[in-house]
Amino acid sequence: MTIYHSTDDGPVPVDPASRGGPRRRTSWRSAPFSALRGGLIGAAEGVPGVSGGTIALVVGLYDQLIDAAGELLHAARALVSGPVKRRGFGPGLRALQVVDWPLLVPVLAGMAVVLLLTLQTVAPLLESHPAPMLGLFFGMIAVSVAVPVRMMPHRFRVLDVVLLVAAAAVSFLLTGLPEAELSDPPLWMVFLGAAVAVNALVLPGVSGSFLLLALGLYVPVQHAVDDRNLAFIGTFALGAMIGLGSFVKLLQWLLHHRRQATMAVLAGLLAGSLRALWPWQSEQNALQAPSGPVAGPILLALLGAALVLTAMVWESKRHKKVTL
Repeated sequence: MTIYHSTDDGPVPVDPASRGGPRRRTSWRSAPFSALRGGLIGAAEGVPGVSGGTIALVVGLYDQLIDAAGELLHAARALVSGPVKRRGFGPGLRALQVVDWPLLVPVLAGMAVVLLLTLQTVAPLLESHPAPMLGLFFGMIAVSVAVPVRMMPHRFRVLDVVLLVAAAAVSFLLTGLPEAELSDPPLWMVFLGAAVAVNALVLPGVSGSFLLLALGLYVPVQHAVDDRNLAFIGTFALGAMIGLGSFVKLLQWLLHHRRQATMAVLAGLLAGSLRALWPWQSEQNALQAPSGPVAGPILLALLGAALVLTAMVWESKRHKKVTL
């Protein structure tokens, strides 16, 4: 079966000898399973400090979702630019056919449903029992650091260690930034903030909510939605679309052509993000020594680690069956 990939010149066959390798096309028969994995990603997006990209890595969807998002962005650009360049809608419609819809549709549906449920269940638990819940997520993310390391095509090199440590330091600093306060941010700042924060959707270990808090845009965004401030919302949406569109194409290229280094950076981002999930923190996000009842957070951390480890083993066995 020939596998196609979207380019500026339209759909072209993927070279199996390329460094990224051919990408398996998804069947509609796997829609329930894709929806389940999308639900897990949605659950992560509903928890501050946990990135959906992390769970996408653990359940084996990361590469496929980045590629599918790149195809969708290419199709959207072709649909817009086609009439302008007097090519009509033909190139855009052909590009839409290349998009992995059997993957995207169930994953996005599962994400939306579970995200809403998570906001109504997990978020209140996180507020009422922060230490135990953070312990659970800490254990999950700690084990998840091994996922991008296992996905490296080659053995660790000195450069990989440097990239991992540097990415961990950046992630650690970002998650420890104090909350900024802006009562009336200018629209140019809203645009840039959205373009930066939205990339947390596809970067494991980076939380969009933390970035918005650090930039002082979290509360203004909430107020803009409540007040139906269309200028603010429109600027934010435009910045998010442009930022995500630009970054997804870059990340797609990196995964296919600089996979070793990219996975080292992703592992570092995950490791550094553990700072945000440390169960014992002050109201100003300062790290503290364990205090009070420590058995609960520790046991839940072990439980979270066991759950992710089980998912990793299961995904590894499933991948071997598919490739046989």
